[in-house]
Amino acid sequence: MGTVASLTVKGTRTVAVETAFAAALARLRDDERVFSTYRVDSDVSRLRDEGLELGELDARVAEVAERCRDLRLASGGRFDAHWQGWFDPTGYVKGWSVDAAAAAFDELLADGVVEAVGLNVGGDMRLRTAPGSEHAWTVGIAHPVHAGVLLATVEIVDGAVATSGTAERGAHLVDPRTGERRAGPVSATVLADDLATADAWATVAAIAGVDDFAWMPAAPVASGVVWEHGDVRRFAGGVEVTAFRSAVAG
Repeated sequence: MGTVASLTVKGTRTVAVETAFAAALARLRDDERVFSTYRVDSDVSRLRDEGLELGELDARVAEVAERCRDLRLASGGRFDAHWQGWFDPTGYVKGWSVDAAAAAFDELLADGVVEAVGLNVGGDMRLRTAPGSEHAWTVGIAHPVHAGVLLATVEIVDGAVATSGTAERGAHLVDPRTGERRAGPVSATVLADDLATADAWATVAAIAGVDDFAWMPAAPVASGVVWEHGDVRRFAGGVEVTAFRSAVAG
């Protein structure tokens, strides 16, 4: 996936924990093998370059393609995995893969063998807590322009948080409706039950920016914050809760 993955486990280091860790890492690597647009031998690259049909590829590709189609409709075209004329699920599949990898700890969490598990891939996180635990994850949202400054902090018991924007990779975001790149600086952070949802809708929010919240009622997300040129808009439960000028201006 061209980024760094880290796993944090709150509990005793046992053989079962090591096994779950190895399974989570193996799932991430295998999903990269199937979905990487940078590998000429990946299923996604072969779909693009060899004219194959979905039925000739790993079944995961058809599953992700269907979910991307649903996202295109729900987002009003602000998310479109086919905007280049071929299938590129980059804005969705990382979160989807992290969710699947984190499932390696399902049994250990349910049985209370471990109290909490956090899987971080490229700054996007799937955070989990065992039933009955009082543990909560505190996550800082980095300011898009000022290094070392937090734009906000959030607490998550069991859920996911993802950020999309121009701070780390520059103007890489493209509005599928126009083909134009978002110049920024812009950043959007979204909280949801799973990382596939948070990651995809963070991309939508960053492309939309602070002037376009028409997508929000359709988004199955808990809350979030959109920042652009020093302006901040926050939302929760499909409703905007605040709009203000950041104290640390862009």
